[in-house]
Amino acid sequence: MTAIRQREDAKPFTTLDGSTIRELMHPSAGAGRAQSLAEASVAPGATTTLHLHRQTEELYHILAGRGCMHLDGRQFDVRAGDTVLIPPGTPHCIHNPGSAELRFLCCCAPAYSDDDTLLLDSGQTEP
Repeated sequence: MTAIRQREDAKPFTTLDGSTIRELMHPSAGAGRAQSLAEASVAPGATTTLHLHRQTEELYHILAGRGCMHLDGRQFDVRAGDTVLIPPGTPHCIHNPGSAELRFLCCCAPAYSDDDTLLLDSGQTEP
C-alpha cells in the first residue's frame, strides 16, 4: 500500500460533475481502502453539474479562490479556509463566480466512484 504520493504523480482528469481533479490518494492507485482524497479545480465562471452520491460522504476544504456552494437547496459563499460537509444523498454543486481558479480538497468516504455519482441536471449552465 502506498503511504505517500506526490501531487505531480496524480494525473488530472475531469469527473462526471465537470470539475478537474487529481486523485491524491485512492484505492485504485493502491493507496488506502475506505476513502479518497482529491484536489479539485473549477475554472472562473464555471459551475459543476448538480449531482449527489448515493453512499459517499464528502468534505470540501477550500484552498484558493471563492465559490458559491449549492447544497440541498441552500446557497452560501465559500472561500479559502472553509470546509463543507456533504452528507450522502445530498444534491450539490459549486459555482466559481471569481476571476481566479477555485481549488479545493475533496475527501470521500467511501472512496470516490463514478458509479456512486448521480447527475441531476446534465444540461445545467447556472446553479
